[in-house]
Amino acid sequence: MREEPLSGQHGAAREADPRLADHLDGSAFPRGAANADEDRDDARRKIADETGMRADDDGAQADTGRHRAPEADEASDERAGDLTAGVLGSAPEEPRLTVAAVARRLGVAPATLRTWDRRYGLGPTDHASGSHRRYGPEDVARLEQMQRALLRGASPAEAARYALAATPPLPRHADGAQAAPPAPAEPVLISGVLDPLEPPVAESTSNPGGRGLRLTGAGPRARGLGRAVLALDAWHQQRLLGESIEEQGVLATWHEVLSPVLTAASERWQYTGAGVEALRLLTDSAATALRAVLAKAPEPRNPRPVLLAPVPGEQQELELVALAAELASRGVGHRLFGAGLPPEGLNAAVRRAAPAVIVLWAEQPHYAAPALLGDLPIKRQRARVLAVGAGWAPGRLPGHAETVSSLAEAAELIGRTVLD
Repeated sequence: MREEPLSGQHGAAREADPRLADHLDGSAFPRGAANADEDRDDARRKIADETGMRADDDGAQADTGRHRAPEADEASDERAGDLTAGVLGSAPEEPRLTVAAVARRLGVAPATLRTWDRRYGLGPTDHASGSHRRYGPEDVARLEQMQRALLRGASPAEAARYALAATPPLPRHADGAQAAPPAPAEPVLISGVLDPLEPPVAESTSNPGGRGLRLTGAGPRARGLGRAVLALDAWHQQRLLGESIEEQGVLATWHEVLSPVLTAASERWQYTGAGVEALRLLTDSAATALRAVLAKAPEPRNPRPVLLAPVPGEQQELELVALAAELASRGVGHRLFGAGLPPEGLNAAVRRAAPAVIVLWAEQPHYAAPALLGDLPIKRQRARVLAVGAGWAPGRLPGHAETVSSLAEAAELIGRTVLD
């Protein structure tokens, strides 16, 4: 009887290895094509058990398409050993970042990192001459401490000394694992000035503003705020302003910290055409910090409120928000309206609120219309009208309106009017 040729996958198996057909059930794989490889592997394992498959004299395997070379097995074993060691708790190699990656993380230029390394020793701890710089977790932690000190207004030399003292290199055990960090007292950073155990290192003050803002004569907090502005760091801007308001008050923060940086950022934009985004972010951050004072204000002590509003068309309102925050901190109740209130809305607010004092803010002269003050509906109620801002011309105002030159003067006039 003539033997019919095997067809399909069973025939293919016999072509690959004639002995496989003896270990397969039926003329085709019963479980379908998806499990053909698995069945062939099972058959080969049976053949290997029966014949004790050995390598040929030249070291090749009997089935080169299905068995790995010994070198591959050794490499696989090494990888498995590394994986097992990691699972069992051996310390894997810590990730290390490039100069560009660390610069993006901190918001500084790569050249700045190289300068900090060269001048202050804040570079990679394991850097070898001739190799690329790679920063480990300890190195990045020190740089973050330095940036924190800079944002608080410290000079670069002071900030570097602070960073090195705050994050010393962690000792390592003999097996290479990191030891637990020590717990010494962290050096104190107060308003940008380190608590000095040694005399501070003298450094040049030819550019005290630093990195693009002219802040000559500004204090540590203003310098720190300027750095946060150029880094577009809204969180630190709000935190610096909040700390200053809590410690010094609203008016001192405005005059000593916020106003110098606002002026410097505005001049930079006007003269160079760059930095409008930094100026806008600073304005928003300052408004957030000042409105936080309004949210935490004590209960008002005055029965009739103070109404504060920018004149129609005026978009600059930050100084008016600062005045409202100062009044709130003194317990003076007010109604603060933002930019965009039309004349009819202003008059309606005056009639409904019956304020004791009306403050109209104008920064631009072409928005400061004297007729607006004369049209206020205050005939049936006595209300003091204050024209605040650089846009008002004193000689052109109605007789019942007063010009005020500063926030401090406005706060004092309002306090005496509604609280005394």
